[in-house]
Amino acid sequence: MEKIAWDEKFNIGVDVIDKAHAKLFRIIHRMIDLSDDSATPKHTCQEMLKYLETYSMAHFAEEEAYMRSIRYSGYAQHKRSHDNFRDKTLVSLKKDLELSNYSPMAVQRLLGTMQNWLAEHIMKADQAIVKKNVGAGYDFSSQAALISKAVNRAAQDVFQTEMKLINTDYKGENIGNGFYCHQCYDIEGGIRLRLLLGIEEPLLQRGLEKLYGKRRAATMSGVRPANEILLRIFQQLFEHMGKFFQGEAEKVPDKDNLLDTDEFRTDFMKGYPCRLLFGSKSGYFIFCYRTWRVRK
Repeated sequence: MEKIAWDEKFNIGVDVIDKAHAKLFRIIHRMIDLSDDSATPKHTCQEMLKYLETYSMAHFAEEEAYMRSIRYSGYAQHKRSHDNFRDKTLVSLKKDLELSNYSPMAVQRLLGTMQNWLAEHIMKADQAIVKKNVGAGYDFSSQAALISKAVNRAAQDVFQTEMKLINTDYKGENIGNGFYCHQCYDIEGGIRLRLLLGIEEPLLQRGLEKLYGKRRAATMSGVRPANEILLRIFQQLFEHMGKFFQGEAEKVPDKDNLLDTDEFRTDFMKGYPCRLLFGSKSGYFIFCYRTWRVRK
């Protein structure tokens, strides 16, 4: 299993929290090594996982105490993130472990999920505590690998296909017959986020097949789908990405959010620091975002 290396960028500047984060990475990396070794006894995995869970929950409590001590305005939302991970994500993963009798695949699935969640949580929620990386807005452009994982999860759900990041500096090149949509979110700290997405027609067709079945989707091939149909596809994508950025959607996207090719290019030229192009067997997917601070 691929490890996410500990890096100074994960530090938020609060010593007790930074040390706990570094230790969590070390524990997870050690467990990945153990899970890769077929000779590791089941009991060892059970004890290490128990230790990882105990240490994680202790860290959450310590981090929440720090947020209360500085009267952090985003405390309630941040705590919900901790609670959801503990009460939903972790519970589901542990159930899979037990049902599989601690199979190597289930162990690695838990470790991979914890590792990815921890990295994303630190870079977004934890750094927001000290307003690090906020400035003119959150800067996740250097975190292309994390965004790629989120996009891939969305693609699996919406298009039933895997995405590969093929360009981290997309400059607006034509992707063929495409469909475009934008959405805005409000994020902690008075930050507004705008996502701009593009889907190539063959990829959109995959989404229609999942929604309506191949026979009905085939009747839509070659013609522009109705706005409400396009919005159903984009809404699913925005729901995934809204969770990744932990943002609250400005509104439910409607026909005014849809863009034709010329409108897409006009909007694109306004400047998006993060401009990613993904490829799949079925077509291209464009992911762009920009942020700014909302004046009160």
